Amino acid sequence: MKSFLVDRYAKGGALRLGETPEPELRENDVMVEVHAAGVNPLDNKLRDGEFKLILPYRLPLVLGNDVAGVVVRVGAKVRQFKPSDEVYARPAQDRIGTFAEYIAIDAADVAMKPTNLTMEEVASVPLVALTAWQALVERANVQKGQKVLIHAGSGGVGTMAIQLAKHLGAYVATTTSTANIALAKSLGADVVVDYKHDDFEKVLQGYDVVLNSLGKDTLEKSLHVLKPGGKLISISGPPDPDFARQIGSGWLLRQVMRLLSFGIRRKSKRRKISYSFLFMTANGGQLAKITSLIEAGAIRPVLDRVFPFEKTNEALDYVETGRAKGKVVVTVK
Repeated sequence: MKSFLVDRYAKGGALRLGETPEPELRENDVMVEVHAAGVNPLDNKLRDGEFKLILPYRLPLVLGNDVAGVVVRVGAKVRQFKPSDEVYARPAQDRIGTFAEYIAIDAADVAMKPTNLTMEEVASVPLVALTAWQALVERANVQKGQKVLIHAGSGGVGTMAIQLAKHLGAYVATTTSTANIALAKSLGADVVVDYKHDDFEKVLQGYDVVLNSLGKDTLEKSLHVLKPGGKLISISGPPDPDFARQIGSGWLLRQVMRLLSFGIRRKSKRRKISYSFLFMTANGGQLAKITSLIEAGAIRPVLDRVFPFEKTNEALDYVETGRAKGKVVVTVK
């Protein structure tokens, strides 16, 4: 099958289009013929080698973390899916590879495709929607009337998180550039801070939750927005000791993560705020709940551009500019 591969880690390096064998189908797996694949900043970071200590892949590696497609075969123990089912998923971290014609995924990580979306729209959903769900529902337990700040509101995670927070009944603020204010408001944001003209930490106060996807400066400024007892959740790091335990890191790596996050954890503690790093995980059950919200019209994907499969490298380059509104997708079939 045709696949886009990382042969060696290199900052900004191009993926190689090559032939690889079809993946092995395990007894709890579904084999999915890939119709479309979402492109994420995570893909660029993996290609660049930013996670090689945390996620030791064997190279060459087929890249890609979001998929929409059709089930063609199922493993011996799979009962909930059958051939011809239209599905979507974020494969488990150790089994990525959606920039290919086929992928085998554990059935527990798969959900039926929302009926009201195209394959391209659906492929844009899994990673960002699961990130928003795991941050706001699972970790923050956002309640009606709480105040939530979502950074980078026009990005892939941001566009989903704004809508999910509003669905949960929160009062939502977001940060974005001048060009994307209208988009953020259309998604339901109550307050939009234009970071080119205003400093969010001077405009916002008394928030219960902040979801950060930006750098260290934004992370630390976010502490000033939160009230005591608030939660600062970051998907851009630094990783913390809980994350090290979650991925089963050895003693040395646990100490490295402890040191990396020491500063922000100490500053958070002083302000009686909890800091946590979130690295989202595959979860078909959560995706099924997201499907219900999409079909009910509570949330919708924001799709910026669709690239043909052979232009996957161009899609990665475009994502790397940081200018995409919502998500970028490649069509495979």
